[in-house]
Amino acid sequence: MTRFKKMFFVLMALSMMAMAVAGCGGSDKKAAAPAAATTQKALKGGGSKIIYIITPSHSNPFFKTEADAASAKAKALGYQVKVVSHDDDATKQSTLFDNAISDKAAAIICDNAGADATVAAVKKARDAQIPTFLIDREINGKGIAIAQIVANNYQGAKAIAEVFVEKMGEKGNYAELLGKESDTNAGVRSSAFHEVIDKYKGLKMVAKQTANWEQAEAYQKTETILQSHPDIKGIICGNDTMAMGAIAAVKNAGLKNVAIIGVDGSDEAAAAIKAGTMTGTALQQAARIAEMSVEQADKYLKTGSTGKDEKQLIDCIAITSKNVDKLHTFVYKE
Repeated sequence: MTRFKKMFFVLMALSMMAMAVAGCGGSDKKAAAPAAATTQKALKGGGSKIIYIITPSHSNPFFKTEADAASAKAKALGYQVKVVSHDDDATKQSTLFDNAISDKAAAIICDNAGADATVAAVKKARDAQIPTFLIDREINGKGIAIAQIVANNYQGAKAIAEVFVEKMGEKGNYAELLGKESDTNAGVRSSAFHEVIDKYKGLKMVAKQTANWEQAEAYQKTETILQSHPDIKGIICGNDTMAMGAIAAVKNAGLKNVAIIGVDGSDEAAAAIKAGTMTGTALQQAARIAEMSVEQADKYLKTGSTGKDEKQLIDCIAITSKNVDKLHTFVYKE
């Protein structure tokens, strides 16, 4: 073999070796890529067996039902429980989250005090390895809370709005009482109401007031509305508590056959429907949602995953005189 041919084969061998090395290097980089794209690690909890349950005031039966259901489920699963209320005060809520962190809570169940104001508190808990499970109200952020389990307010409000339209005979003047503006549910429910009602040209909204979810404020606002519009035939309310205030004001004004709807599915609403002073309500399954949040918290702490999407919508049930007997304490039984 000539010297030229020997050099050629040597160079070819060296070239192939270089390619092999380069290939191994490329292979190593490709194998390492998935490791660099790993998902967020599961939070381990603060170290204790305490589950904090934080809701608005228990003077509202809806929130009391949430707290009671979550507490009972947590105790049944072997956890200690601390039940507290933020009273829709974001500053107080932040302090309660700090308390949960200090107590090394295993998890936090929270019906929050504001879609924007709550983000920082949930993130602070997350940084402390404490997972938060939100119920009833969402926050304006994803990937911070482990779960956001809420009633399908859009579906529920549309369903009960259909009942309202039928009761009104598709015509007449009506008013609206809105919930707290910082609560995303208020806007969602109002939009869903109008998506149904606004299709009927015979229905005219003559007044719209915010009553902040409160019965006393709803009474005062309705009383004022009725003074200016005594011919009102219906009132749509963002929740049952405001509906109770509207019913009282209508009764005090000596009016009858006013169609009034709400959202929640409270025992007070059920009683009013049976009495004929309320047309209907959209039941948010508060007890079920609260229990689900605790079950998912337990599963997450044990396995690192809930097995569910972060945002979970639970359908509402339209409650009228036809099915009201199946409703008790926010639980609907067929």
